[in-house]
Amino acid sequence: MAEITIDLSTFYNSNAKLSELDSYIQKAKALAGDGNDVVLTGQAPVWLYLKIAHALHGKTRKLIYRSPVTGDVVIFDHSPE
Repeated sequence: MAEITIDLSTFYNSNAKLSELDSYIQKAKALAGDGNDVVLTGQAPVWLYLKIAHALHGKTRKLIYRSPVTGDVVIFDHSPE
């Protein structure tokens, strides 16, 4: 198991587009792998964070939101420890 950091701001150029949502989800799933701890970070709209978090549930062991303001916020943790 590894910690994978996904910077959502790298998924689009100037503005995230709802029409590209499926490609964003597929990219996040590919980067996350299976059973890893994943950190979501980067400037992105709230709807994109929510959709990616939902898509990664059941695929990743642990999901963390990281920002300079909040630090790490655990979204879910399915580790047995």
